[in-house]
Amino acid sequence: MSMTPLEEIRHSCSHILATAVLRVFPEAKLDIGPPTDTGFYYDFDLDHKFTMDDLAKIEAEMKKVIDENQAFTRKEVSRDEAKEIIKKIGQERYKLGRLDDIPDDEKISFYQNGEFIDLCAGTHVRYTKQVKAFKLLSIAGAYHRGDEKNKQLQRIYGTAFPTKDELAQYLERLEQAKLRDHRKLGRDLKLFHIDEDVGQGLILWTPHGSIIRQELQTFISEELRKQGYFQVFTPHIGKLALYKTSGHFPYYKESQFPAFAEPDQLARIAGEGCSCAEMTARLEAVTSQFAAQMNERTGSNMITPDRVMDADKLLDGFMLKPMNCPHHIKIFASQPHSYRDLPVRLAEFGTVYRWEQSGELNGMTRVRGFTQDDAHLFCTEEQVADEVLGCLSLVKIVLSTLGMSDYRVRVGLRDPDSNKYTGDAANWDKAEAACRNAAKTLGVPFTEEPGEAAFYGPKIDFVIKDVIGREWQLGTVQVDYNLPIRFDLSYIGPDNQPHRPVMIHRAPFGSMERFCGVLIEHFAGDFPLWLAPEQIRLVPISDKVLDYGRDLLAQLRAAGLRATMDEHSDKLGAKIRRAELEKVPHVLVLGAKEAEAKSVSVRTRAAGDEGVQPFAQYLERAKTEVATRALARKKA
Repeated sequence: MSMTPLEEIRHSCSHILATAVLRVFPEAKLDIGPPTDTGFYYDFDLDHKFTMDDLAKIEAEMKKVIDENQAFTRKEVSRDEAKEIIKKIGQERYKLGRLDDIPDDEKISFYQNGEFIDLCAGTHVRYTKQVKAFKLLSIAGAYHRGDEKNKQLQRIYGTAFPTKDELAQYLERLEQAKLRDHRKLGRDLKLFHIDEDVGQGLILWTPHGSIIRQELQTFISEELRKQGYFQVFTPHIGKLALYKTSGHFPYYKESQFPAFAEPDQLARIAGEGCSCAEMTARLEAVTSQFAAQMNERTGSNMITPDRVMDADKLLDGFMLKPMNCPHHIKIFASQPHSYRDLPVRLAEFGTVYRWEQSGELNGMTRVRGFTQDDAHLFCTEEQVADEVLGCLSLVKIVLSTLGMSDYRVRVGLRDPDSNKYTGDAANWDKAEAACRNAAKTLGVPFTEEPGEAAFYGPKIDFVIKDVIGREWQLGTVQVDYNLPIRFDLSYIGPDNQPHRPVMIHRAPFGSMERFCGVLIEHFAGDFPLWLAPEQIRLVPISDKVLDYGRDLLAQLRAAGLRATMDEHSDKLGAKIRRAELEKVPHVLVLGAKEAEAKSVSVRTRAAGDEGVQPFAQYLERAKTEVATRALARKKA
């Protein structure tokens, strides 16, 4: 498999890394070392725990390997020869398993540089000296083959670029990322908390963080009202039958919290000596009537005979909802609809729960409980194109308001070789065409990615690039012909006959937790005035102007602005410094002259010292900035 020139540099660097590690730690056992989008890594099995001091030694040895200008040479061998080479170099523990992964009809090759030889398909640079700029970055644990049932190996991450300037720019971005880390800023600015007693991946929104979330919800709710959405509320759990109908259970149980039986049934089967495996089977099973009905609706044998069980053996139960859509479907189905009623647009800030592996959790951006700004639109087939465009326009409004103008669009399609997708092929064709055509109207680059569709339909994802160049997948829009079939939804058409609606799923923010985590890093905690938990801080120079400050504070709060006053006895410089550290957007300094003139000395984080202004003038400015959700204008 050929690689790009940059991938070749990075892959060669992973081999140089392994060469150096074996020189420093000859007992190390090797697994794999591929290039990545941002650099490279290699996984090692070693009793010694790597330290940052070790990385410095390894990096120095890598530079020696590069200076030796070793040639990368490729050698194709038979499978038996490959086994002999692996045994000869003492790397049977993982390399023999990797050898078994290679299909019989694929060539087997090794690459050698100096004394180091590795099972590898390639490709590489010609000589080690062609690696001009690299840096080892970090150490992490990584389960062999990504399975936590296997041994945890030690992964060394690094990066490499064609030039030292490009490497320096990347390292500067990494430093920026550390400064912007939402986990650190969230703690420093008191925005959210994760507590072991509550559970990893479960966010506690503190008062300051709750303000940001509420402002975002208010913002999107205003836009939803303009577009004719109706707000709904649904419970956090649902019966298993609901998710069996939707297809979420049991097919996606690996990413869901376990289902639980009703208490009286649980007590009964415990008395019968029912095993855990049998209980699970009885929770997942369906009646023959349900299976026949669902298979007939979908035109497939998606529910296989091994899932069918007599009704008296079935267990009824509940689960924490992994999706809001089945609940919204039931709201739509709760009353009859005419074609004149469509589209019906139901929106909810609905909390859902997914089981993420502990190693994948990351602050607010990868969690186990999250709230989606979710909506589901039920429309006629003729309305799909306009409704998708309306959803996309909503995402664009959100991104432009927040200054996120650098993004691309990804159209997720089904993988024709996969059996995870449900529904009629003709409906899939129509849904994919609708997504393609809508993406073409956005005026930004978009890619088509087979295999990225949801199991029930294709989707359009917005991939945002933040101010330091990192990409985040946020807003999404999905076209779904399948769930309306599974739930047997209908509306009465102009011919007085029942017709099947099309369903559109959309979430401009994606999840409030992930979106806020990205926003914290995008703004580095310097939120625009309308989003900032504390918008304005009054800083009196002395106690003599406290009464003036309290009068202004009352006026600011009466105008709906979030303002406080620093009444500590510290010196002025210390008060201003405290406000800067706490990233308060506007600081109003009050002295005797300001009190006499009914004015304030304005300092903003965006522009610094803006001088003295009449308080009435400043108040109107602040109200306007909040009302228009303006972004802060930095001083030229």
